[in-house]
Amino acid sequence: MSIPTDVLGLAGIFAVSGTIHLVRPQVYEPIVPKFVPAHREMVLGSGVAELACAAGLLHPRTRPAAGWASAALLLAVYPANFKMAADAQRSHNTALKVGTIARLPLQVPMIRWALKAARGTDRA
Repeated sequence: MSIPTDVLGLAGIFAVSGTIHLVRPQVYEPIVPKFVPAHREMVLGSGVAELACAAGLLHPRTRPAAGWASAALLLAVYPANFKMAADAQRSHNTALKVGTIARLPLQVPMIRWALKAARGTDRA
């Protein structure tokens, strides 16, 4: 059984991002919302979660559970993406401002891909 291209893409995104979370956690610490405790630990934990989701998405038997976990993870980290966009608006860098705002709706197709994996179907 082959891996759907969108699910494979999501696994790749999680693998790269999860690795960066573990190797360079200081990149992500500034975007962790203030209400979240233990920023470093949360960044490291989310990196491990991303790597686990990536691995789970690659195997048909674990794909449904990994799909649900991936959707939950994407929803859980959304406040950090929103904070990054809000913080960027104080910058003089127009490309950063636009890029961080444009990135926010990109969570939607990623969540759809995760739900597709969770359901084991071609629909999200």
